[in-house]
Parts: sequence; structure tokens; C-alpha cells
Amino acid sequence: MTSAGDGPWLDDAAGRLVRPYQVSNGRTRPSTALDLLSQVMATGVTPLGYLGPEHAQALELCRDPVSVAEVAAHLRLPAAVTKVLLSDLVDCGALSMKPPTFHHNPTDRSLLEAVLDGLRRQL
Repeated sequence: MTSAGDGPWLDDAAGRLVRPYQVSNGRTRPSTALDLLSQVMATGVTPLGYLGPEHAQALELCRDPVSVAEVAAHLRLPAAVTKVLLSDLVDCGALSMKPPTFHHNPTDRSLLEAVLDGLRRQL
């Protein structure tokens, strides 16, 4: 049975009907270097050819700048699979990508403690 709003790709008992390795055609490495914090955004270019429903969902999520991690969470896919999907869209010109920028040292103890504190408040 399909959950409301999930479409035919999810089943309450079985879970995801299309396995992640099928979504990425068995590929495990993206052709574009993407970090979980990389920002991706739709360019307005329509991809040529058929890419799949997950590509269309990812493209829809990227109307505004969004991180790779957020796209993975919304698609309910592993980050590695999401990176492959997004790199396909970058390769065909449908997405632009901006690497993460850090204004501070990303290993700064106070920054890491602030992130941990924020995560604890969310849980």
C-alpha cells in the first residue's frame, strides 16, 4: 500500500520500491565533486532525454539554493546516491553548483560545539 503523497515509489510494508543502486544505475561516484554542504540550484535548462523520477524530484527541490544534504533528506536517499543524481543534473546544465564556503575554520571547537548544541535542541 502506498502512503499518501509518496506516489508509487514507497510502500508502507516494503519501504522503497526502487532500490538506491537502481536510481543511480549502479554508479557510486558522482562525476562532479559535491560536498554535503555544496549548494545546488536549478538553472532553468531542461535536461535532454529521460533521467528518471528522482532526477525530476531533485530538480524541483533545487528551485532555490539548497544543500546536497537537504536534497538527500527530502528524497530519502543515501547521500552517495543523491550526489550521483545531482552530478547528472550538473553535467547536463540543469543545475549549478557552488562549493561550501567557510567564514571560520570548520574545525574550530566553538563552531563544532555550537553545531552540536543546535542538534541537541532539535532532538
